Amino acid sequence: MFQLSAIPEWVLLCIYLFTVAPTIVVILLENRNPVKSLAWILVLIFLPVLGIILYLYLGQDYRKQKIVAKKSIRRLHNRPKVNLEELDVDNSLLSASNKHLIRLLQNNSEALAFHGNDISLYTNGVDTFDALFGEIERATKEIHIEFYIIENDEMGRRFRELLIRKASQGVRIRLIFDFVGSFHFKRPQQDELREVGIELYSFLPAHFKITIRKNRINYRNHRKIVIIDGRVGFTGGVNIADRYLTGNKLGMWRDTFMRIEGPAIHGLQNAFLTDWFFVSRQLLSGDHFFPYIPPIPAFDNVIQIVTSGPDSDWENIQQGIFVAVTSAIKYVYVQTPYFMPTDIIMSALQTAALGGVDVRVMIPERTDTFMTQSCSYSYITQSLEAGVKIYLYRNAFMHSKAIVVDDQISTIGSANMDFRSYEQNFELNAFIYDEKTAVALRDVFLQDQAQCSEITLEEWSNRPILTRIKESVARLFSPLL
Repeated sequence: MFQLSAIPEWVLLCIYLFTVAPTIVVILLENRNPVKSLAWILVLIFLPVLGIILYLYLGQDYRKQKIVAKKSIRRLHNRPKVNLEELDVDNSLLSASNKHLIRLLQNNSEALAFHGNDISLYTNGVDTFDALFGEIERATKEIHIEFYIIENDEMGRRFRELLIRKASQGVRIRLIFDFVGSFHFKRPQQDELREVGIELYSFLPAHFKITIRKNRINYRNHRKIVIIDGRVGFTGGVNIADRYLTGNKLGMWRDTFMRIEGPAIHGLQNAFLTDWFFVSRQLLSGDHFFPYIPPIPAFDNVIQIVTSGPDSDWENIQQGIFVAVTSAIKYVYVQTPYFMPTDIIMSALQTAALGGVDVRVMIPERTDTFMTQSCSYSYITQSLEAGVKIYLYRNAFMHSKAIVVDDQISTIGSANMDFRSYEQNFELNAFIYDEKTAVALRDVFLQDQAQCSEITLEEWSNRPILTRIKESVARLFSPLL
């Protein structure tokens, strides 16, 4: 039997140098975040074989290569531009910081600003699915759906049965699901939908032959979009799964979802149609960009639907959150399941807190993996030292991705406060400029705070040294999680 020990040491050394060294050079030439580069180099040095495999599948940076090349879908953006000055709303209602943020998101992501929307918020699974399934039930023409996770559980079964029933009634349905996130949504369940005429595609399927050639498994579509008859839409952090109704080992999942009726449906539609072109190569335009929207009462709010991902020149959502946080005067309340902020976001939170802003971050006491929990905990000390208040949500899993600032700006969507959401995943957030919505989100945060324990710097500093070492080691891999 062949034994590795039979190979001369100099041969092993040459193999090591001729495989790991060139890969390290490639990483250095990418000129990415030094922390992320260092993390990959450490993996390659200490785990050379496994490290190369992981880098091929998870590490390559496709942002410059544009996985979804916007030039090839420029025709999707054939609707007129809308400038802030052209908004049919009293601009005196918008603060200077709001106008600055709106312009930023228009410039970095072509996110048009739409005013006069009816907004509803949902913070528990029962209300969320009742509202979502109720609107789908009322559909008469067309339904567009995009989810990261569609589970093969009771909620997934109800979801499929509802879509099959609507398709049998003549409603045209288009569905996008992420291949990795919806791993349990198998071919038999997909075929049930296709048999009744539902069009569905997985996003960046991760079959081995495809992946080894294109190496795109690391870029997942984390967006959640539902548009019914071009009339009403939903977005937020919820997926199709039982965990929002019956819980799992982490307890009940607490999330935030929003219903939009009004012109901002155009923004959701634009995001969906861009992704639809990518997965299907079908270019849908015309009435899809200007769906029929019945008259609704005028509301003094503005919404921008902002997407971010490897198809973007800029880290759009991260830049928007940075500006929102640094514009705060009174308070910033953050809910996120994973607290692994990039340097720019951590600096924004610390700067706001040091400047006297009431900055509060709510994270779950336990997350779904040991590594993400340890990594999240590693950022708590430096947050507390700057005056950021940290709250651990107990007895349930905080999965909400919501931020509210000064009763003026709020954002709800799919992006977690971590490297993956800001730099790698395809994400979507609604940025909302509306006092009513901001106050509602603020009140929700304060209600959730009653289910939390606040961490003090003194007690956190007294944790066992072994625990802190584990967290610090986990943090080295934060850019890769």
